[in-house]
Amino acid sequence: MAKLWKKGRGKLGPFVPLHGCWVAEAESPMGPVRCRRAFAPVLGGHYLQLTARWEFGAQSAGKAYEETCLIGAGDDGAVCFWSFTSDGKRSQGVVGDVTDLHPEAVGFEADMPAGHARQAYWPDEDGGLHWVVESRTKKGWNRFAHHHYRLEGQDA
Repeated sequence: MAKLWKKGRGKLGPFVPLHGCWVAEAESPMGPVRCRRAFAPVLGGHYLQLTARWEFGAQSAGKAYEETCLIGAGDDGAVCFWSFTSDGKRSQGVVGDVTDLHPEAVGFEADMPAGHARQAYWPDEDGGLHWVVESRTKKGWNRFAHHHYRLEGQDA
């Protein structure tokens, strides 16, 4: 299989293909959702900042959930994330091997109040990307969110 993503150098190099603004539209238990994820290097390139905004229902409904996340090397040198959300919650985790999803997938694992979880990103052939969130069960990984993103400004 030909590589779809060109990774950069350094510890944050695997995340270079995520740089930019991505948009997905999907169904959720709360109805239609539109999510925008923007990834940009910050603080001299030592961190990658993710800013996400989830809009539920009609765009005029005003129901939104927001996240600000920093990705960078932790005290032990491993790549970590630190996430803060508009509902006052926070989480953190470490880079994990998610290549069982796709050979080029990048992602994180974290211990959450509800158990062990992971999120991952991987490319698709049309220039977009996939994002999933899964929880660990005795039988393996249970997927509870899967979005397909396209670069902002690309046609659906």
